Amino acid sequence: MSDNNLNHRIMAIDYGKIRIGIALTDPLITFAYPFKTLLNDKNFWNELTSIVEEKNVIKIILGLPLKENGEEYELTATVLKFKEEVEKRTKAEVLLRDERYTSSIASEMINSSVTKRSKRRDKSLIDQSAAAIILQDYLSESK
Repeated sequence: MSDNNLNHRIMAIDYGKIRIGIALTDPLITFAYPFKTLLNDKNFWNELTSIVEEKNVIKIILGLPLKENGEEYELTATVLKFKEEVEKRTKAEVLLRDERYTSSIASEMINSSVTKRSKRRDKSLIDQSAAAIILQDYLSESK
């Protein structure tokens, strides 16, 4: 394996109209960790493409919002358009992944592991943790 391959990573994105959670794998693509929450504003695309380039991201797992019964939300169409834009801007392979319950699971994990109340209320922590759950689920199924 060349040195270049050791630096590849997979990213997960938990899309939101206000905030977008980002998670990454370690360089060996073994585990996922919450990385950052970006604001969904005019700076978003520059920040995302910088992370993709800097971290040598080769694949992006994008959370797809679905209702409990599997039907699409209004936001689902927005995420599908977002996927196309991510593919154009990053040239990375983008895979969709059901994200049902990831924010709830992330919130529960944070409530049980973060002792500071003000930190538990930080919604950006939930966004990046939800992205990490999406990514870890993908990694677990890929093995």
